[in-house]
Parts: sequence; C-alpha cells; structure tokens
Amino acid sequence: MRINISQKKIRDSFVQKIQEISGQNLLVCYQCGKCSAGCPAVAEMDILPNQVIRFAQLGLKEELLRCRAIWACASCLTCNVRCPKGIKIAEVMEAIRQILLRQRLDHVDINKIPPDKRKEFPAIALISNFRKFTS
Repeated sequence: MRINISQKKIRDSFVQKIQEISGQNLLVCYQCGKCSAGCPAVAEMDILPNQVIRFAQLGLKEELLRCRAIWACASCLTCNVRCPKGIKIAEVMEAIRQILLRQRLDHVDINKIPPDKRKEFPAIALISNFRKFTS
C-alpha cells in the first residue's frame, strides 16, 4: 500500500497551526539539508533551518519556541529557492515567530535599549525590527 505523504495530516495542534499560518506541508521535507547549506544566517542559529522543520514535524513545541534560529532568520528566501520539495521555509520561520508574538511574547523590548543607542539606529531599522520582533 502506498501512502500519499502530501495528503497526510499531522494531528498535533501546534504543528497544524504552523502549517495553517505558513501554508506549508511540513511532512514533505525529507531533511536533505540544502536549506541549511545555503543559509547566510546559519552562524547565528542554534539549530539549522532543516532542524527547525524536523522539530516541527516531531511537535517539539517548547524547543522551537525557545530557539534563536527563528529570530536569526533573515527572511532572504535562499532556503525557499534551494528546497527541492518546494517548501517555503522562511514562511515556516515566520509562522513560528507569529505564534509567539500572538501570545504577546515580544523578542525585543524597546525599554531595554538605551535612549542614546536608539538615536544611533536608522529609523527604518527600528521600524523593521518592531515589525518582525514585537506583537
């Protein structure tokens, strides 16, 4: 009997939420590692992009929500282009960030940045930062 993996459903509600927000089927990833091999932000990550997908496949919610990789992702889309299965990994990273931000768990607190440092940042950098890292 042959099972069509693209029609298979993950039962874990956390993983379903990731798939719903990202629009990606996590089960089609077979862990080739091409996304990680091309990632320019991998040096800043604690787990690799393909490991983020694997953690999600396994439903390792706490590990994913604590990892730095989802915040280090530059959303450059290199992983999307390199994926032989067409998984949009940057969208998966964004979905995981969104799950945290929807819980009002901001990654950046403006009050912790000294006022003199805030003046040094270009306005567009601050705006971009807040769009990605705060709820």
